[in-house]
Amino acid sequence: MPTPALPQDIHHHNAPACLAALLVQLRSQSAATWWLDASALIEFDSSALAVLLACRRAALSISKDLQLLHMPPKLRQLSDLYGVTELLGDPMGV
Repeated sequence: MPTPALPQDIHHHNAPACLAALLVQLRSQSAATWWLDASALIEFDSSALAVLLACRRAALSISKDLQLLHMPPKLRQLSDLYGVTELLGDPMGV
């Protein structure tokens, strides 16, 4: 099964639909860790962090972990600015 991936664009207008689609994909993963590929994400605002944090809360609610793969540098900068990078797993070097 392919790793669920973020879309190219996450902004306020499409964040709820993006979250709903991601949760369907993530819930299909049977492993103890939900893996989410962030490499396609190009255009985004802080709504992307809200989506990722909601995915993390959903994972924790069923005793799973969320780990991002290929976090774009701009997303890392934004998550650092908001102080939530550690909540999104360890994206460095992955």
